[in-house]
Formats: sequence, structure tokens, C-alpha cells
Amino acid sequence: MHKDFGDVRALDDVGFEVAAGEFVALLGLSGSGKSTLLRHVDGLQQASSGTVEVLGQDVGSLRGRSLRALRRRIGFVFQQFHLVGSLTALENVCTGALGGLRGARLGLLSYPKRVRHAALDQLERVGLADCALQRADTLSGGQQQRVAVARALLQRPEVLLADEPVASLDPDSAAQVMDLLAEIGAQDGLTVLCSLHQVEVALHWSHRVVGLRSGGVVLDEPVESLNRESAMAVYSGISAPRLAVAG
Repeated sequence: MHKDFGDVRALDDVGFEVAAGEFVALLGLSGSGKSTLLRHVDGLQQASSGTVEVLGQDVGSLRGRSLRALRRRIGFVFQQFHLVGSLTALENVCTGALGGLRGARLGLLSYPKRVRHAALDQLERVGLADCALQRADTLSGGQQQRVAVARALLQRPEVLLADEPVASLDPDSAAQVMDLLAEIGAQDGLTVLCSLHQVEVALHWSHRVVGLRSGGVVLDEPVESLNRESAMAVYSGISAPRLAVAG
């Protein structure tokens, strides 16, 4: 699959498969193509050539209702949270159900009771039930990202995309969010595709690392086959020895 923006090739002959229930880290510098790739998986952008198949469907061929139906099966967590600061944590989570509701919503009570109850359940799951009625802009960065995770989970997705979800968090908050993504992914059997630039985070929490550099795949290995030096080759472009374990 290729993606061009004018004369700039953002994704260059990218091709790999992700198994159901697998946690894959996309590792690379800013500008390496990670975010662009995630947007193709969700149908927010279309490939210039080639295909992107998600949950058995060719994303690039979908339009209108069919594309919206697929997106309801894909959760997305962003680096900048994308919460409405003046709304409560609970109402922000409720917005995750908008794709399946008709008409506009104004205020928490405009959501069906089943949605409000489900949103509260997801907040409890991420450890924030006590903050349900607190304004989102009064929460810490780590708490806001957990609200964003709860919002994505309200869709009951089969695939969870996370675009640099811990880049703006302190180390303790980052570890909490990554623990949460890994734990929920395992519990729900979610396929998780998470873009990162921290090697240690990728090696600790993912099953597999796909390294991108200048829009191309330069590494695709299970974490058991990698150590820090070999994973860092994604950034340096220098081939590094694999981790060898003798029994």
C-alpha cells in the first residue's frame, strides 16, 4: 500500500497483517508514517494505491453507511485526548455512542439510560467512576487519557487504534495507560495497533513491533526476538544484532 501527498510519499509499499487479539506497536520517529497508517485503518484517509483490509472489508471501497458501520467496530484513542473540557467525564464517554444514535444530543440526560449506564461501567473499568461528574478539564493528563480510553471502549470495538497515547504523559501516567490498554485488550480479545516512539514502552507492552522509517516498514518482529539495541535500529537505520537466547 502506498500513500502520496502531492510529490511526497508518506507510506511506501507498506504491507503486513495483524492477527485477531494481537497487540502491535508501530515504532518510529515523528513523520515516519505511523499516524497516517492508523488513519488508513480507520478509513479517515484512502490509499493512493493498494488496499487496506480491516475486519474482512476493503476500507477504501466503503462509503457512507458502510464506512460508518465499520468505524463503529474500531475504537480510536488520540494523543491529545480530544475531550470537551467543559463536559463531565461521563458525558465525554457517552459521546462514544453517537455513531449509533440518531439526532443531536444536548446534555447528559439526552443520552438513553442504557448509554449512561454503559459509560459509567467503562469509567469504573478504567478506575475513574468517582470522577464521573467532574469536568474533564479539571482532570490530570493521565486521567483524561483514561476517559478517552473509556469513550473508545463504549463502542465495544473489535479493533483499538491508539495514536501516541502516552507521548504527552509523565512516566507513571504513561505506565498506567499502557497497562490499561494491554489488560483490556487481553480481556476483550481486542486487536490493538498502537503507535509509539519510545522503544522501552513498545518492548514492554506489545506482542510485536513494526518499525517505520520514511514511510516504509524496516522492522517486523515479535518482541521475544528483539532487544533494545535491535529495536533502536528503527531510528538509526543501522542493522543491529538480534537477541539470542540459548537454552
